[in-house]
Amino acid sequence: MARILALDYGTKRTGIAVTDELKMIASGLTTVQTSDLMNFLEDYFRNEKVERVLVGEPKKMDDSPSQSEEYIQEFLKKFAEKFPDMPLERVDERFTSKMAVQSMIDSGLKKKKRRNKALVDEISATIILQTWLYE
Repeated sequence: MARILALDYGTKRTGIAVTDELKMIASGLTTVQTSDLMNFLEDYFRNEKVERVLVGEPKKMDDSPSQSEEYIQEFLKKFAEKFPDMPLERVDERFTSKMAVQSMIDSGLKKKKRRNKALVDEISATIILQTWLYE
């Protein structure tokens, strides 16, 4: 059985989440430097069966693309060239960072840990994945 991978793409860091093989549970996997993302994905795809990749789609409240969309489009082109057979879908990621921080607060993480941007990115990717799974 194959997993589903979700990416919260950022210019510096990318949060990554993955499902279990039954595609029932979304879990944070890691956060990688975006400059290392393609190498990470290549290694991951070599070692794990992945059915599809979800990439967050940042939108403004009026549904227009946010400024970061141009960087994501560049990544999507490179991804399609390197992994032409891997299905890729976009998922609305509005409010995922705020939801990630709130989940950190709700789980009792101290303020110092909540400042960890890498953890916020990983939790955001998990929320993107959960959104897709439960739609």
